[in-house]
Amino acid sequence: MKIDESRSIWLQLVEEFRRRIAVGEWPSGQKIPSVRELALELGVNPNTVQRALTETDRMKLTTTLRTSGRFVTGESIAIRTARQEIAEDAVDTLAAACAGMHMDLEEIIAVIRERWPSEAAGCDMTKERQE
Repeated sequence: MKIDESRSIWLQLVEEFRRRIAVGEWPSGQKIPSVRELALELGVNPNTVQRALTETDRMKLTTTLRTSGRFVTGESIAIRTARQEIAEDAVDTLAAACAGMHMDLEEIIAVIRERWPSEAAGCDMTKERQE
């Protein structure tokens, strides 16, 4: 993960941890590395990691068990919500960029279809193309 010095580090960590959970890098029920381990991995202060993880607890993406550590939530709704929010952020960025170039929706969809990875799990956009 590359830190953007122009933004709050703890918020970037929240985004990174949310991404790891949403894509299954940290699967449901998995124990999350300790604050110290994450701080070493990411090259940041442990207090910053703790602040970010407290936020993931608040978002119900993680849960802390007093003597056992912190775990990824078992609540599929929270994980699905995180995926949806990440996708919406990406679409908002794409829509703003394309609107700035005066592209219409059909042009944007054509670009997405062209660039869509064929191995994207569960998402086959080729069906519409063949019709």
